[in-house]
Amino acid sequence: MISKEHLIELLKENEVFLEGDFTLSSGKKSNYYINMKKAITEPEILSTISKLITEKIKDENIDKVAGPALGAVPIATAVSLESKLPLLMIRKEKKGYGTSKLIEGELNPDDNVIVVEDVSTTGGSLLKAIKAIQENGGKVVRAFVVVDRQEGAIEAFEKEGITLEPLITVNEFFD
Repeated sequence: MISKEHLIELLKENEVFLEGDFTLSSGKKSNYYINMKKAITEPEILSTISKLITEKIKDENIDKVAGPALGAVPIATAVSLESKLPLLMIRKEKKGYGTSKLIEGELNPDDNVIVVEDVSTTGGSLLKAIKAIQENGGKVVRAFVVVDRQEGAIEAFEKEGITLEPLITVNEFFD
């Protein structure tokens, strides 16, 4: 059965939550770390995540699924395969060679896009990816994160007029 509870069980079984002293991508210090890179390399976890997100969007008019590099690309790819929606990958910055694109994949004007992320703390990296999509003509209609650390990301998204939908929150994991 694919459910939030099943996802939590899988994350616990795979020891995705670590305790100790960590510095997060936001620069904040934390006494725990969510090792989603470990999680998203496990096929059963990735499949569960993709099915949960696909179920949430199945009745909507979505054109593309996007994920910022690096952690969200496997998630976006899995959702793309499950939902049969084309994939967009958002680079952190433009490369100085090749096509020099910030967005890999075909984004058409007014495409309805969902974005996915592995973990959110403040939401900064995902908001940056969303702005890249918007600046290139796409409409971000929903945003999903596998685990929200409950440290301001949801509120930051609300200020931008976007709802960030966590599959699970840290509190749910520790309950």
